[in-house]
Amino acid sequence: MRLPVLLLAISTVAFAHVGSPDVFYEGNAGPYRLLVVVRPPAVVPGVAEVEVRSTSPDVRVVRVVPLRLTGPGAQFAPTPDVAQQSADDPQFYTGSIWLMGFGSWQVRVEADGTQGRGELAVPVPAMALRTAKMQKSLGAGLLALLAVLVMGMVSIVGASVREAQLEPGVAPPERNRRRAAVVMAVTFVLVCLAVYLGGKWWDSEATAYANNIYQPIHMTATVETSGRLMLELQDTGWFRFNKLDDLVPDHGHLMHLYVISAPGMDRVWHLHPEETMPGEFAIDLPAMPAGRYRLYADIVHADGIGETGTTEVDIPAVAGSPPGPDDAGGSGLPISRADFNRTISPLSDGYRMVWERGAGPLRVKHAELFRFRVEDANGNPAGHMQLYMGMAGHAAFVRDDFQVFAHVHPSGSAPMAALMMTRDSRGMHNMQSMRTDAPPAGVSFPYGFPQPGDYRIFVQVKRAGKVETGMFDARVE
Repeated sequence: MRLPVLLLAISTVAFAHVGSPDVFYEGNAGPYRLLVVVRPPAVVPGVAEVEVRSTSPDVRVVRVVPLRLTGPGAQFAPTPDVAQQSADDPQFYTGSIWLMGFGSWQVRVEADGTQGRGELAVPVPAMALRTAKMQKSLGAGLLALLAVLVMGMVSIVGASVREAQLEPGVAPPERNRRRAAVVMAVTFVLVCLAVYLGGKWWDSEATAYANNIYQPIHMTATVETSGRLMLELQDTGWFRFNKLDDLVPDHGHLMHLYVISAPGMDRVWHLHPEETMPGEFAIDLPAMPAGRYRLYADIVHADGIGETGTTEVDIPAVAGSPPGPDDAGGSGLPISRADFNRTISPLSDGYRMVWERGAGPLRVKHAELFRFRVEDANGNPAGHMQLYMGMAGHAAFVRDDFQVFAHVHPSGSAPMAALMMTRDSRGMHNMQSMRTDAPPAGVSFPYGFPQPGDYRIFVQVKRAGKVETGMFDARVE
């Protein structure tokens, strides 16, 4: 017996994350620490906006260049564009680059300064999210110009037949006038036919482009009476990227699943279902109270493009199975009782997580580092910190209406599997974001809220063999 499932259609952007299309990355370009934001275009080909902030004043010039993530296009970069240095903030640079085709790209950022030259690469998906509509005034102007050009061409052809072979000042005979009228009529028909066929070609291209507009992967969920959660991903038939048999591990798992209670957001689980066959996953749920839950399932394709499947499901009370080594959960107050000035979240054994929040308000499209630290009951930095799936921590930023979701790492929002595909100038994998040593008691995440509203931030770190979850609330202006 299977319990009924409520599947909600999500219209927001769902590749990589839901409603949060910008790519954030923090890393080292040689001796320079950079925070990079890439805002992909909504139409392809299109212009991506790049923002680079250096933590050091030693940087003098920043260059940006797009190239394919893999294949021959990844080896031959075009001439980089020089980013514009801000007059108000000399450590902030902006640039624009063209992404000319669909698929996986990388943006290479070169920094030159007093300590030499450094380089890093940020993987970026190029997906058409919509078609660009022509302004009515522009369309009317172009139509008028087309009419002028058609009549001009017909007039030129008529004049050439009627008067081209006559001496200057000689009136054209009636025979020339009749021939010119016939030729002008034929020319008008041919030009109109050419315009018609051109319109048909344009419509065909527009239809082909519309078929390539990104369609979020579909996901359905059912819960068996035993407490086993079954997930099914459905191929939307979108372009050539949306496959179900090409998934690659990201942090050691094919799927990262966030289960968040709705609408309260007072409970969260970070789980890792196992693939049973292409497009199907299953996991025995941990102990969980009955209620409605929103699911976000992160996957990464072999080309480095990440997607997030999402659905909503009613789950009965589950006695629960022992969680996996990387599975974890947490609980707190409902979002309706949010305290947007609170910067401390209690953890187990008297420990706590502190959000090192600045004094200013949080703003839309403003990238920053969200810093958190773990303390013991006396306020000392926590010891026995461990890596959690190869990282110092994981964070999820979720808006209270569930229309924005972003799973972010200390390196940023790009999947680690995609980062591993980037190559530096020496042809080595860019693995600078992965750690092998014990992390400190503090962790930071680069991110910028895409839309205003109230958000809940879930931060997970590992200490003394246990994954701890901190919850914080943010109001974005």
